[in-house]
Amino acid sequence: MDDKCDTRLYVGNLDKRITESNVIKMFTPFGKIMSEEFLWHTRGPRRGEPRGYVFIQYSTKEEAELAKAKMDGRLACGRPLVVRLASEKCLLETSNQLKPSCDGKKPSAAGCTSGMMNRSAKIAAIKNKLKSLEGEGVGIKKLRETDSSTSTHETVSSARKS
Repeated sequence: MDDKCDTRLYVGNLDKRITESNVIKMFTPFGKIMSEEFLWHTRGPRRGEPRGYVFIQYSTKEEAELAKAKMDGRLACGRPLVVRLASEKCLLETSNQLKPSCDGKKPSAAGCTSGMMNRSAKIAAIKNKLKSLEGEGVGIKKLRETDSSTSTHETVSSARKS
């Protein structure tokens, strides 16, 4: 499994105009491609459109590393390609999950350096925001009720004086 991860590349940030054929032509010069997985949306309004990334399997680790070195950041249809060893992408995702989660504030250098929050942190942030909005909403509602009763009372008082 480790050997497969060392020879497998993740290629992301693909423009939707790039086809499987284009990807194979771009990456063939760096070695023998054993397989490629071009991913498509399978449901929803974008069904049938490319997902914007592909996995490419080379026959050796050296070929994969060469392709990564040469193609990472290279422009394709005006967009810089993101090329990583598939094992690096897995490690990045795992390490991001192990970091302290963000609390909805701007990312700090110590916490979420990527600016991304994991799913549970996002849910917690949304719940906290809802609680704070509910608290504000109750305060505003009470103020309005107080204002309206004061206004009514003042109107009645001024009517009695006339």
